This record gives sequence, structure tokens and C-alpha cells, in this order.
Amino acid sequence: MRRYNFLTNSIFEQEPFAIVPIRYEDRFAIMKWRNEQIYHLRQNKPLTVEDQENYFKKVVENLFEQDRPNQILFSYLENEVCIGYGGLVHINWIDRNAEISFVLNSELQGEDFHKHWCVFLNLIERVAFKELHFHKIFTYAFDLRPHLYKSLEVSGFHKEATLKEHCFFESSYKDVIIHAKFNKNV
Repeated sequence: MRRYNFLTNSIFEQEPFAIVPIRYEDRFAIMKWRNEQIYHLRQNKPLTVEDQENYFKKVVENLFEQDRPNQILFSYLENEVCIGYGGLVHINWIDRNAEISFVLNSELQGEDFHKHWCVFLNLIERVAFKELHFHKIFTYAFDLRPHLYKSLEVSGFHKEATLKEHCFFESSYKDVIIHAKFNKNV
């Protein structure tokens, strides 16, 4: 397993779930989920095998070599099987904040979504607040999935802003909702 050299721990667990530094072996499952859920991602076209290979070789591989990368990605596992991925993206090391990104296996988007989103938020919060001592983490979500907000609120996030008509989706403009959580120990 690869390690991020700036993290003391590489595995963050909440049995039977864990996040580990993003694994190369999960790249095609991740590509499949991203393509299936393109509607809520900042991705303008379906990914190809070549796109995914290039991304992992040119971007992901370099994340492990940097002291302050602009993103820190993890495979999200249940009993050591990858069922999603996400991490801290658009990291601002000076202001000590980052956006949370998370994509779950499309088959788990139903009634299990809330459980998995809450578990992932708990695990990524440990990385951001306990390992990296960040001040703030936040989500940036197209207002297309209102069920997302319940999980955020249960996990201690508060609605911070609404960016009115901020993204264009299926012939109309949609709002972007930002939820944030602050590190109480910094």
C-alpha cells in the first residue's frame, strides 16, 4: 500500500469501513462510478480507460511525492473491498481548509447512501482535523441531491452558503450549496 509522506497514519478505520491512500487497483471501478454519476460531478464528459490511466500515472502518482499536494485521495473500503473513493480536494494549505469529495459505488446510492456518507465524513474529518490540523472542511454540491444535506447536518456540518444559479445542468441553472465544519481544536 502506498503512503502519503505527510500523514502519520495511512489507514483510518470505522469497522468494517476504512479509507486508505487511493489504490491503483481501484481506478476502473472509480471510473465506472464517475461516469454513471457524471450529473453531480464537475466532469464534462465520460472518462475513457486512457483518461483514467493518464490521470493515475500523471496526477495521482505525483500526489504521493508531494509534501503539500492540492488533493489527498483515498479508496473507501468495506471489509477491504473498494466501494467508493474521495478525499480532500482544492486544498488551501495557507488557510488550512479543503473541500470534501466523495463518490460511492452507484449500486449503494439508495438507502445505504446516508450511512456511507456519514462514515466517510467521520473518517475524512480525522484526516483533516486530527492529522493535518486543518481549520475548516466543506462540501460544494450542485443542488440536485437534497438527501445529501441530511447526512451533512447529522455529521455536524452547517449550511454556509448558496451560490444562486451557479451551474448549468440539463438546460437550466442550478444552485450550489456549501456546507462547512470547523475544527474546534485549532
